[in-house]
Amino acid sequence: MKVIITGATGMVGKGVLLESLNNSKITEVLLINRNPIDIQNPKIKEIIHKDFMDVSSIQDQLKGYDACFFCLGVSAFRMSEEQYTKLTYDLTLGFANTLVAINPNMTFCYVSGQGTDSSEKGSSMWARVKGKTENDLLKLGFDHTFMYRPGGIKPPKGVKSKTPLYNVFLPLVNILYPVFKALSPNSITTSEEIGRSMINVSKNGSSYTHLTAKEINQTATQN
Repeated sequence: MKVIITGATGMVGKGVLLESLNNSKITEVLLINRNPIDIQNPKIKEIIHKDFMDVSSIQDQLKGYDACFFCLGVSAFRMSEEQYTKLTYDLTLGFANTLVAINPNMTFCYVSGQGTDSSEKGSSMWARVKGKTENDLLKLGFDHTFMYRPGGIKPPKGVKSKTPLYNVFLPLVNILYPVFKALSPNSITTSEEIGRSMINVSKNGSSYTHLTAKEINQTATQN
C-alpha cells in the first residue's frame, strides 16, 4: 500500500509516519512538508511544498496512491474564525479535492478533534469549523473517508507538539499515561495507535466513519 502523509513533522503526524515505516503493509510513504523531515528511510519520498493552499504544481506527483493520512492542522488559539477557516477548512478541502480527482479509489483519513461539532451550529468556533470540514470531506467521493477524533494523545518519545502550550503538559502525560489508560482506556490513545488504525482501516475498511479514542484503539489491533 502506498500512502501520502501530511503534517509528518507534527506530534500526531510523526507518530503516524513512524508506524507506517515500521508496517510491512506500507511499501511507500510520500511526505508533503513545508520543511524537510529528519528521518532517512528507503520507503520515504518527500516533496517540500510551501503553499498548501495551492498544490496544482505537484498534483502529477500525487497519482497512484492508495491512502492519505492527513495529519496537518493548526490550533485555533488567538485566531479569528476567518483565519481558522482558511487554514483548516479551505486548505484541507482544497488538498482533498485535488486528491479525489486523481485518486478516486483512495482512502482519506483526517485528524480532526474530540468535541468536533457535526451540526456546525454550536458555540465553539473551532468545533464548528472542524465539523464543516468533516462533513464536506465525507461528500467528496473518496472510496473510504474516516474522521479521527482522538482525545488525549501520548506522542512518541522525544516528539513535541508545534503548539507550545501542549508541550507544557506532554511530560506529565507521558508519566501518567499508564494511570490514564487504566482508569479511562476509551478516552486516551497514542499517535502510534492512530497510525496503526489508519493503516488497518485503509487496508480492510471499517464500519466506523468517526473514530474517537475507543474506536482508534480498537481498529489499531485489527490486522
